[in-house]
Amino acid sequence: MAAFARFMSPASLVLSTVLLSTLAASGQSGPSASDAPKIVQPGAPGQPGKLLTPETAAGPRRIPAQADIEFMQGMIMHHSQAVEMTDLMPARTRNKVLRALGQKISVSQTDEIRFMKEWLRDRGQATEMPMAGMDMKGMDMKGMEHMHHDMPLMPGMLSPEQMKALARAKGPKFDQLFLTGMIQHHKGALIMVEDLFDTPAAGQDAVLFDFATDIDNTQLAEIKIMQSMLPKERK
Repeated sequence: MAAFARFMSPASLVLSTVLLSTLAASGQSGPSASDAPKIVQPGAPGQPGKLLTPETAAGPRRIPAQADIEFMQGMIMHHSQAVEMTDLMPARTRNKVLRALGQKISVSQTDEIRFMKEWLRDRGQATEMPMAGMDMKGMDMKGMEHMHHDMPLMPGMLSPEQMKALARAKGPKFDQLFLTGMIQHHKGALIMVEDLFDTPAAGQDAVLFDFATDIDNTQLAEIKIMQSMLPKERK
């Protein structure tokens, strides 16, 4: 997909091999454990990398790490709620600036949901988390409450009560609830990215690494935009 060509970068796992000495002609043994290759896992944007042991550092593989799978499955559910929030806007706000932002969020996250599902299918994985069994897109409040009781929400996701309040609100009240709710939502996505990169041997898939980094950068920028809009909506 052309829209996601930017994610196709060189492998993200950095291998740094330090040779402290060469084998002597006398037949000395090979390098000691301290001379073994150093394997560094890149950290989240702005964070230092982590030194991995050979046991926890997995090389290129067809089957991704479980944390990678769960990140993509969870982010699909996370993005789906953001799209549902933006779907409420046309009938509830006349704020053109806010509606333009909502449209941008809707388009980008819908595209990303499509990308994440393809990433999972290409690796033979389910597109939904176990026990989810449903898309949040188009789900009514009763269905959301049922899901909330069956499994925990992803970080930052609005509770069924918050979604009900957003759906009931109109005008400036809706604008305020939308901005505060989406800021909460975006911050949760940043936590998910951070957790992924903090997990040993996770986030090593080159495509996933670039995708997660892009989520981090994009949603951090959108948080700043929404925070700048929020005081105006509170007047």
